[in-house]
Amino acid sequence: MTAPVPPLVVMGVSGCGKSTVGALLAGRLGVPFLDGDDFHPAANKEKMAAGIPLTDSDREPWLARIGQLLAGQDPAGHEPAVRDAAGKDSATLGFQGAAGSAPGSEAGNYDAGTPVAPVVACSALKRSYRDLLRAAAPDVVFVHLAGSAATIAARMDARAHEFMPRTLLESQLATLEALEPDEAHVLGDIAMDPGALADAVVLELRSRTAATAA
Repeated sequence: MTAPVPPLVVMGVSGCGKSTVGALLAGRLGVPFLDGDDFHPAANKEKMAAGIPLTDSDREPWLARIGQLLAGQDPAGHEPAVRDAAGKDSATLGFQGAAGSAPGSEAGNYDAGTPVAPVVACSALKRSYRDLLRAAAPDVVFVHLAGSAATIAARMDARAHEFMPRTLLESQLATLEALEPDEAHVLGDIAMDPGALADAVVLELRSRTAATAA
């Protein structure tokens, strides 16, 4: 049986590839993937769609919800949709092992009934935001997808997003606080092919898990 990995947050500014890499990671690890954007309240989405940056107060209830999901809880009592590597809603989230396996999961990786930590795409730009997530899921590991502002801007110009306009990139870059040494994390270079990047992150996580178990 493959050793389980901790809950993962694929973080970074809009346009860095959180959803793409997050779904690939989840598929390789055989765990659920959740896109944090899906859990923003309607008021937050409307505000961002209008080009207005969110305040810390706007983000607090959203981060609390993400934290509970990382911990294997759904405070609303619903089973949110799980997305596969193609971004399609393909199942509901049960946070359980093989008996209710996630898309892309490998049979036998986890015992039936064993909670399975998800991969969540969430910007997690500030240390204080990450502290809120850690309060709910202390073993969370952050996968920071980093790259140049020019590369990220070009990606945003080439895509259409429901509520995140290109104009908000500057405010996100200004808000971003680098991960500190005491924060469990893996750095990812967005210049890499997404599949190769996911493979590199999985290799690093498996190496750390094996070292901890030894």
